Amino acid sequence: MRRALALGMVLVLTALAPAAMAQKERKTPYWASIAAGEALMRTGPGKNYPATWLYRRADLPVKIIQVQPSWRKVQDPDGETGWMLVNLLSDTRTAIVTGDEPRPMRETGDAAGKVRYLAQPGVVGRLNSCANNWCELEVGERRGFISADHIWGVDRDESF
Repeated sequence: MRRALALGMVLVLTALAPAAMAQKERKTPYWASIAAGEALMRTGPGKNYPATWLYRRADLPVKIIQVQPSWRKVQDPDGETGWMLVNLLSDTRTAIVTGDEPRPMRETGDAAGKVRYLAQPGVVGRLNSCANNWCELEVGERRGFISADHIWGVDRDESF
């Protein structure tokens, strides 16, 4: 029984370690996303701190602004800040469409590219790449290039 319990704890710690280790090495601020279907934001880096927000939107981009061993201080798209457990976060790059009107997603990464889709404000997609202030955004089965000025989740002039 003890052996099974010890093995179980090792497996749990091994599963959590890569996410915590990968994010520890990064210099703040950096971008991440919410990995869980539900994630609590707290006032401090511990479960004893009160929760301020419950997020029910996996893939929502967040900016990591401070790092503690198992906790990350994050900023959400609305500017709210608080602490989340590291295992609720992912290194997957995502972005949310900003503004008050639909934003064009183009065939190519420039203003002359043919418009393929219009992305509504608040739509969240996965970022595949960014260069020259244009990002390839994947929203479900749809993919196109969107101006970095029309999304939150990437730094201006960032390339990856």
